Amino acid sequence: MTDPFVQPTEPTAAAAIAAIREEFEFLDDGEMQFMQLMDYAKRLPAFPPQWQDETHLVPGCLAKVWLEPQLVGDRLMLAGTSNAMLVAGVVGLLLRVYSGRPADEVLATDPGFLATLGMPELTSNRKNGVVAMIGRIREAARAGVAAA
Repeated sequence: MTDPFVQPTEPTAAAAIAAIREEFEFLDDGEMQFMQLMDYAKRLPAFPPQWQDETHLVPGCLAKVWLEPQLVGDRLMLAGTSNAMLVAGVVGLLLRVYSGRPADEVLATDPGFLATLGMPELTSNRKNGVVAMIGRIREAARAGVAAA
């Protein structure tokens, strides 16, 4: 099995946010921005089928979203996917920011960064799903900080 966890490509969550913001700045319209999200989905590592179960399912999402957090040393490693391509793109974006970071950095990263990216406007149901995904990620980070 290949590693299902997203490896960080930028040195910090702040650097990942800045890189994503820059990528969206060059996209003129909503269609191009949605295509960028779909590209993030395509870059996600394969999510093991055995993790596509109720334990990994994120409640509150309109589409099915599965996340697997694991603490490796002081770093929170994240794997995830969705049954909807656009939502999988949002998963990919979130994991690019949060996966592979120290748990305390995850908690220090304001989830409000999404509003500053210039992404296409998400429906209220999708926004609720994003809040649920971030909640699951932050819950795993809090557990990691408590275990340290």
